[in-house]
Amino acid sequence: MAYSTAQRLGAETLGTMLLLAVVVGSGVMGEALAGGNMAIALLGNTIATGAGLYVLIVIFGPVSGAHFNPAVTLAFLLRRDIALPMAGAYVIVQIIGGIAGVFLAHAMFDLDILQVSTKARAGAGQALGEATATFGLVLTILGALRFRPESVAAAVGLFITAGYWFTSSTSFANPAVTIARMLTDTFSGVRPLDAPAFLVAQFSAAALAFGVAAWLFSPRDGAKTARYSETHDEGSKTTL
Repeated sequence: MAYSTAQRLGAETLGTMLLLAVVVGSGVMGEALAGGNMAIALLGNTIATGAGLYVLIVIFGPVSGAHFNPAVTLAFLLRRDIALPMAGAYVIVQIIGGIAGVFLAHAMFDLDILQVSTKARAGAGQALGEATATFGLVLTILGALRFRPESVAAAVGLFITAGYWFTSSTSFANPAVTIARMLTDTFSGVRPLDAPAFLVAQFSAAALAFGVAAWLFSPRDGAKTARYSETHDEGSKTTL
C-alpha cells in the first residue's frame, strides 16, 4: 500500500512530536513525583519513552517508516531506501515536530512554553555515550529489519530503554531530539553549548553503524548461513 508524500511527512511530524511530548512530559512528571530521587525520575522517564516508542513505531511505521530521527533517516539514505529530497524533508519535519512536542509538554504542565535548557551534559564521556547509543540504535534497526522485521518496534523500544541506563548521556540517540531538548529547562534538557558534540557523535555513529551492518548482516559464504538468510529474505525487504 502506497502513501502520499504529505501522509509520510505528516506521520514523521506527528510521530516525532508525540515522541518528544512523551520524553519531556514523562521527565517533568517523573521529577515531580520522585521527591528528589533522580533514579526514580529517570526510571519513570525511561519506561514512558520505551513504551511510547513501541506504540509510535507500530502505528506510523507502515506510513512513513517511523524514523522520527535524522540519524535513522541518514542510515536509510545511505542504504538508498529513501531519496535525498525526501530524506531532507524528513529531517526538516522531524525537527519541527520535535520542537512542537516540547512545547506541547510545557503547555500540558503549565510551564513557560519557550525555554532554553541550562542542564549541563558536557565532556568526552557524554559524547561517547551518544555515539554508543546512536550506533546501537541504528544497528538494532538494521539488524531487526534483516532478520526479524516484525520485531523492529519492540527492539527499538527495548534498546532505548536500556540505553537510558547504560549510557552516560541517557541515550538521546537522535539529532531532532537533541535540538528539541535544548528548548526545555526541565529534567530532560540539554544546554545548547553541549548539543553540537551530541549532534556530531550521533551522525557519525549512524554512518558507522550503516557500514558495520552492511558488512556484518550480508552473508558471504557457507550453506548454513545461506539457508538462514533465504528464510528471512522476504521480510528483510521491509523498512521501518
